[in-house]
Amino acid sequence: MSVTLSSTKTRAALRTSARASVELLVILVMAGVTLWLLGRMWSVVWPLIVGLLLTTLTWPPARFLRRHGWPPALAASVVMVLFLAAAVGVAALIAVPVASQSGELATGVADGIDKVREWAAGPPLNIDDDEITGALDSGMARLQDSVGSMVTTVVTGVSTLVNGVVTAVLALFLMFFFLKDGPKFLPWLTRQLPGRLATDIPVVAARSWDTLGAFVRSQAFVGLLDAVFIGLGLWIVDVPLVLPLAVLTFVSAFVPVVGALFAGLVAVLIALVSNGPTDALIVLAVIIVVQQLEGNVFQPMIQSRGLGLHAAVILLAVTLGASLAGIVGSLLAVPIAALIAVVWNYVREQLTDPEPDPATDPEPEPDPAPDPAPAGATAPAS
Repeated sequence: MSVTLSSTKTRAALRTSARASVELLVILVMAGVTLWLLGRMWSVVWPLIVGLLLTTLTWPPARFLRRHGWPPALAASVVMVLFLAAAVGVAALIAVPVASQSGELATGVADGIDKVREWAAGPPLNIDDDEITGALDSGMARLQDSVGSMVTTVVTGVSTLVNGVVTAVLALFLMFFFLKDGPKFLPWLTRQLPGRLATDIPVVAARSWDTLGAFVRSQAFVGLLDAVFIGLGLWIVDVPLVLPLAVLTFVSAFVPVVGALFAGLVAVLIALVSNGPTDALIVLAVIIVVQQLEGNVFQPMIQSRGLGLHAAVILLAVTLGASLAGIVGSLLAVPIAALIAVVWNYVREQLTDPEPDPATDPEPEPDPAPDPAPAGATAPAS
């Protein structure tokens, strides 16, 4: 027996699909307009984001001082000065070892190039020195031909550096004001919004702040553990630039998955150039062990009540952020994904029907059974 489609159900399904498509298109257009506006205002948005990230990192000591009677402005000033001192100290700890060991590293690079040439001259490649020299000369010729583009690149780099300095200064000022006046923001926001928005948006903002703080503090602690253990392994193997590599490991921890791979690759390359392949393999083994401990022990323990994102979601977010916005996208991918999850969970809470409370809505009791007839009673006559 042939089955025919219901015209009524088909039209209803098409109307529903069309309506959902139009609504989805409107949402995508609004998202695109929002991203376009953020891009046009990026010179203001980027310092604001950096200031928020720095505030989440420095808010605990500022809150401690405020709870012990310090005025908000004084507490924010002290925390900001201590943060700047720590940042300058870390920069000095990086610059001094790099400057003192730059000659040794340059010699190691030159020795490494000689070893590569010797390996290429032997079997199975059998490339003689004339071919290698010809390739180097060709590369130098191309380098000389591209001097103009190099000058443009240098000018662009100087402009980027200036923009970075301006961003850092603005972020520091914003961090100071966030530390000083941050607790006043949510009450002020509640007074400015009408109706239900006065409840919804402050709740979402508070949850987003807690999630952002959990991300920054947990990543900082995990990065510190990685830096300590990997730095200890590099020191035991006697790899140069131990302190800068440890600091690079700490900073790279704020870019999940990709940052650890990058910092490990840099450490292995420096060990290969300076100490040889054996020590490079040892460093690689140390990094793999530490990363496994981080992924399977440290991070689950530290972030058990943190972001609540699956590892696959984090990896995809970092990949998408890097493809869309490079290093900045990699840094912001996971916090943005976590904030989207916060908004999504709040919307689900508001759209979900509350479960009935058994204490206030008891189940109806069954009707009691009729009393049995007394002994000796006769049934009524029909």
